[in-house]
Amino acid sequence: MFAKLTLTMAALLTLVACGDDDRLYVWGIGLGPNATVTVKPIGDDAFYMQLDDSTTLYATNITKPPFGNKEIRAFVNYREVENIGNGYSKTVYINYIDSILTKNPVVYQDEESTEVYGDDPIEIVPAWFNVVEDGYLTMCFRTLWGTSNIPHYVNLLTGVNPDDPYEVEFRHNAYGDVDGKWGYGVVSFKLQDMNFNVGEKDTITLKYNSFSGEKTVKFGYSKKETTSEDDVSIESVANTSRLR
Repeated sequence: MFAKLTLTMAALLTLVACGDDDRLYVWGIGLGPNATVTVKPIGDDAFYMQLDDSTTLYATNITKPPFGNKEIRAFVNYREVENIGNGYSKTVYINYIDSILTKNPVVYQDEESTEVYGDDPIEIVPAWFNVVEDGYLTMCFRTLWGTSNIPHYVNLLTGVNPDDPYEVEFRHNAYGDVDGKWGYGVVSFKLQDMNFNVGEKDTITLKYNSFSGEKTVKFGYSKKETTSEDDVSIESVANTSRLR
């Protein structure tokens, strides 16, 4: 309830326009997310947030894990307050926090996996939160969404190239929900469960089926993939609740 309320409030405070180049442009008149984090529970009664590979955040105004005992990626708007010196890098006050669909990759088996994982087209959208950090790949994509409220199934396949373990493939199964309006989704994949240490290489090569054929995009480890002109407004990602 808290996450839904805060996302709705943020949407009301932001004006969004869509360009013709698969980018969203935002003119904020209120607070928007200023970071992506990994929410890491400590038992049932405490948590901290991993901002990047070396920076941790401790929240003064939220004590219990906001998403239960599951480690999950999230959008957050926070401000720094006086550090209380409890071993974390920064002490912060959370204005709002909202979860990102967080999944483990799956190992590619054979072509029959297309029936399960699908091959419906998407477009990777440049966004300030497209990044590989803290062992996760987080990205924004664009596709067609119908009015049937059918959930879209998204996955990251590993092992697609025996000669390059850093090559992965994004799969999208729309379950026939392929007619409708353009919309956006955000997903994060936990790379820590893959059979290699992603920190040993500068980039991951992501393959995907676009609306104009197969494409690839490279994600740099611990590096945002966009400039300020490419910023996507998370307030406009209205279809994220229809992902699984």
